[in-house]
Amino acid sequence: MAYFAAILHMNKKELNQTYRQDHLDYIEKLNQEEKIFAKGPFLDGTGGMVIYKADSFEEAKQLAEADPYVQKQVRKLELHEWGL
Repeated sequence: MAYFAAILHMNKKELNQTYRQDHLDYIEKLNQEEKIFAKGPFLDGTGGMVIYKADSFEEAKQLAEADPYVQKQVRKLELHEWGL
């Protein structure tokens, strides 16, 4: 198991509230499946970060790309393996 930091840069602020609940529901589902280590918004409003627990970069990428914020291009995804 490895950790991957998904930095979600704000891309379309005007759509953030529209898809916020979908994003939160998705993250909570993954949290229940123990696929999330940590999550939260950046306090300056520029986006947020989710740290996924996954077996590979590809798995983490699939999880991150399935986030409604990423699918609807509300946030731009930047993904890195993260050392704990």
